[in-house]
Amino acid sequence: MLTERQYEVVLAIVFEYIHTGEPVGSRVISKKYLTKVSAATIRNEMADLEEMGYITQPHTSAGRVPTSRAFRVYVDSILECKREKPPELANRVLELKRQRADFEQALAYSSQLLSRATQTVALAASAPMAQVRFERVEFVMIDHNHALLLVVLQGRLIHQKLLAFPCEMNREILDEIARRINTVASGRPWDEVRGGLRSFLLKELTELSESCRMALSEIDSLMSTEHFRFFTTGVHHILGLPDFQDIGRLQAVLCLLEEEDALSRLVRRYSAKDGLNVVIGNEDPDYELGAFSALFSTSTEKGTRTVLGLIGPVRMDYERAITALETVWDGLSGKD
Repeated sequence: MLTERQYEVVLAIVFEYIHTGEPVGSRVISKKYLTKVSAATIRNEMADLEEMGYITQPHTSAGRVPTSRAFRVYVDSILECKREKPPELANRVLELKRQRADFEQALAYSSQLLSRATQTVALAASAPMAQVRFERVEFVMIDHNHALLLVVLQGRLIHQKLLAFPCEMNREILDEIARRINTVASGRPWDEVRGGLRSFLLKELTELSESCRMALSEIDSLMSTEHFRFFTTGVHHILGLPDFQDIGRLQAVLCLLEEEDALSRLVRRYSAKDGLNVVIGNEDPDYELGAFSALFSTSTEKGTRTVLGLIGPVRMDYERAITALETVWDGLSGKD
């Protein structure tokens, strides 16, 4: 548990480090932030904070650098305060509200606004939820052992997957499987019908049970997983940051942004609940972000999950990022 003075020291170190990128010494804290506290007293507090895991010392005689734990204290302090909307975003948010009729265009524009406002990577994404209605399934024959599976959902959202069958198949058999699936499932939520449909098909088409089982499994997998439509902007913003001059760090964040599966896993993990979620560096041992942090604002409405996010260095300006994210989100959702 931090004392009041330790809390003030942590906030000061984080604020100074965000704006300079340099390790922070006790003398700087004493002169700029806690002017009534001596540098010697602050050094003692910093020694305790280092033992507690809030700050580290890169090398002897250097100042201190905040850890993810210290950044969390700082972010929580921002979230507890009332935040003013950035005035420079006002006109652009009005334009965003006018574009809401074309949702994909609005998502793309939201991503651009966020990236310009924060100088970080911005993303906007949407995905249908489990209750989205199933329209039809189609199989496109490639050869006797392979077919392309097409699953069409409400809103003309199409998912596809290549199937490899354990035995030879022909067009007539696949058309029959598709016909039976569509007859039973069309217009109904997939999670409501898939159990009964599986039993029905395996019973009716016993001679093709293995192929049916595999096809249903692949359809089930497609329908059970959120498939996001992504719009990302601003990758160039991170290329010149000192935080990513290390080639390993840069490769890690670029791989995340370029591989849609990895980005989808990240978004699904941290946007499961509606509202704002801030993930800082390595504070999640199961999914370490390392040298960068991510902010996600999420809403689930009318069967669709919508996410706006920012990805940047752990040393990002969280106050600016949070207020920009909230402002653009209000514009996308039509709030005044």
